[in-house]
Amino acid sequence: MELIRTFLFTPGNNEIRVEKAYGLGADAVILDLEDAVAVTEKKAARQMVKAILAKPRNVATFVRVNSLPTGFFYGDLVEMVQPGLDGIILPKSETAEDVLKVDWLISLLEQEKNLPAGKIDLIPLVESALGILNAKEIAAACARVSRVAFGAIDYTLDIGTSCSQAGSELFYARAQLVAASRAAGKKPPVDTVYPDIKDIEGLLLETKIVKQLGFFGKMVIHPNQIDPVNKVFSPTEEEVLWASKVAAAFDQAEAQGTASIQLEGKFIDYPVAMRAKRTLQLAAAIAGKKP
Repeated sequence: MELIRTFLFTPGNNEIRVEKAYGLGADAVILDLEDAVAVTEKKAARQMVKAILAKPRNVATFVRVNSLPTGFFYGDLVEMVQPGLDGIILPKSETAEDVLKVDWLISLLEQEKNLPAGKIDLIPLVESALGILNAKEIAAACARVSRVAFGAIDYTLDIGTSCSQAGSELFYARAQLVAASRAAGKKPPVDTVYPDIKDIEGLLLETKIVKQLGFFGKMVIHPNQIDPVNKVFSPTEEEVLWASKVAAAFDQAEAQGTASIQLEGKFIDYPVAMRAKRTLQLAAAIAGKKP
């Protein structure tokens, strides 16, 4: 079971921060060539990221390239598609056509560089009203897309508002991404960054809300955000114990020809049993990540 609860952004042109990023406990690192890198530094950042990708490491590594309309996108992709790259984050994704163009280019580069076909992941970052309305088509555009991600800061700018503590302005967009991802047969979407790095209580609250909505995973921008997010997306000891009881009791009942039982006063049927087994799979994947 693939396990990515936290995607840690780090500027692709800051070698010290990049080296530190791999030891902070995030499940994945995003080396950023877009917003975190000044225009004057973008070409130099490419070469630094390219060198980083060539080094051995045990943390999944993605690169956020510049968006399609920019003059940097093509050069970013040509340089980044190489051994060591786990995936591309595509910012400002608005249509299925955007995704198909990038998928086609990655496929050509994989072939040219003798890389395994289709192994490089593609995560469209949806950051606009148009992208939200086209979310299902974006998610379903190609097999290379494993899931989509949400960019709330650009989204609120696009719709003429700003991010609030309550987050009511983001509810429709988030719900749309969850439904679109499921309808397209993809993994649950990844949530946006939480910009207030000192507000851990706010981060926890938001992460719990998006988990309840159906997200799995969140992008983070500071080391202090990693552990709280990882914990929210990890089952507690009590949840694992209950899931074990449910799975064992239901398997026993099913073997005897029964598909609905009561356990400690709670009704258990197939959906409940399936959820329990997913909890156990997640717990096992997390245990497998620990050194």
